[in-house]
Amino acid sequence: MRFMRSRLSAPGLALGALLVVGPSPSHAQATTAQDPTTDEQIRFDVFINTLAAIERFHQTAFADTLLWDAAIEGMIEVLDDPYAAVFRPEQVEQQDEDNTGNYAGIGVTISQLNEVVTVTAVNRGFPADQVGMMEGDIIVEVDGTDTSDWTTADVSDVIRGPAGTLVTVVVEREGVGRIPFPITRAQVHVDLVQADRIADDLLYIAMDRFARESTTELDSILQANTDASGIVFDLRRNPGGFLDEALSMADLFLEPGLRLASTTVREQGEAYELIEEDYVAEVTPRVPDVPMVVLVDEFSASASEILAGALQDHDRALVLGERSFGKGVVQVVLNLPHGYRLRVTNGEWNTPLGRSLHRPRDRQGRPLAENVDTFPKITTASGRELVAAGGIFPDLTIPNDTLTTAEREFLQDAAEREVPIPLRIAEFGFSQAQAQTGEVNAPAVDESAFRAFVDGLVAEGANAEMLGDPEVESYLRWQAEISTFDRLGRLGPATEARMRRDPALAEAVALLTGSATQPELYAAAAVERAEMTDGTGSN
Repeated sequence: MRFMRSRLSAPGLALGALLVVGPSPSHAQATTAQDPTTDEQIRFDVFINTLAAIERFHQTAFADTLLWDAAIEGMIEVLDDPYAAVFRPEQVEQQDEDNTGNYAGIGVTISQLNEVVTVTAVNRGFPADQVGMMEGDIIVEVDGTDTSDWTTADVSDVIRGPAGTLVTVVVEREGVGRIPFPITRAQVHVDLVQADRIADDLLYIAMDRFARESTTELDSILQANTDASGIVFDLRRNPGGFLDEALSMADLFLEPGLRLASTTVREQGEAYELIEEDYVAEVTPRVPDVPMVVLVDEFSASASEILAGALQDHDRALVLGERSFGKGVVQVVLNLPHGYRLRVTNGEWNTPLGRSLHRPRDRQGRPLAENVDTFPKITTASGRELVAAGGIFPDLTIPNDTLTTAEREFLQDAAEREVPIPLRIAEFGFSQAQAQTGEVNAPAVDESAFRAFVDGLVAEGANAEMLGDPEVESYLRWQAEISTFDRLGRLGPATEARMRRDPALAEAVALLTGSATQPELYAAAAVERAEMTDGTGSN
């Protein structure tokens, strides 16, 4: 992968985002063209002396760190940039651990979405997963302390800790309510890329995030599965990571010379200069003739959108699911003195065909109002029409599955009765996995063990009449199978079990099963889209 750079003149660029502004009238006599640093020195002196005066004379005594932190937060706030932040040394250490896939904690990825700290990924097989925490859970309390006003950094600081220690995390789950999870921290190492065969000949690939060496892992997987009849690349709930990894991954699928993405960023230190950078594919495609589907949802962000956008623009993959998050900003990460680190936005990403990935949001990260009737569109080389309005719009929109009324009422009732259904399912799956030692060709849930599991829920206080509902029993059996297969480390069977209530994945498998080439896959999707929209409006 290589990139090419060009420079743009932008004389109309607003100065509102600059951290150092020009001299005020009162300083005009003190500033000359021959002494350009005087104004900066004046402002620095005023700041330091203001801080010292407040510390010495204000009727309320403030800790030094409080005033300093407030000043830094004020600078970040005025940027009106929801992704800008200054990280403390312990947060920097956490970031570095995440980038290697090794850390001590509970094994979740959290993001601040719509003003709440949300679990956007649960790493399979580690503490949070073992007790039944799920993507979409909102963290509302940690060790008895309300976290409603906390940032993701605040929550992460408290959740992480020495391996072997206990942390109690309370989450709010849609349709269920508050669920407490006592979790023992552990050393966590997460495989960067997971893959297995599903539906006999299809290769299923999933990633929790884009970390260092993830492209290397993916490359090995692709080269070991060149005989797959199709590929499902699941980027749902993937919040991103290293963008150069996303570009390198796209390079594995596209012909040399094709544009992978482009950026428009501010030239360092220049107020009116923008630089355009094009990233271009260089390596030989690993599986050029294998049809591929990419799955995205509202939690797919940043690097996920870079990869999905490149494959969609070049007619290399059919994208299914829901509109992605829309984090299309270029961010620079700068090391500050004494172990601190600054992250600030300095540009935007575009897909190969020039679609902006950025979806404007307010300071709390909430999307701004949009007019869907005016969304611009672009056309790919094969004639497919794509929406260009921030984030990745799927070729075929398929909403996620939702709980039935009976299932939702049962889970709500169980929560009120303080019967921890997710934890009990996780425990059952673990016990079933332990009972199936060795290499199991066809993992399954033992029927007598499942009946004993249901009886145990009744004994613990769950509503026996609700448990007798076929819908509720079917839901619990489905969850028990997934939990068991996950504990066995069998991604393929677990994925096929999930597929029973995963309409996007089921559609991907159905389309790939009947398509030998990428053009055939697009044609099949077009037929499906026409059937879905016939008489119901646009999809």
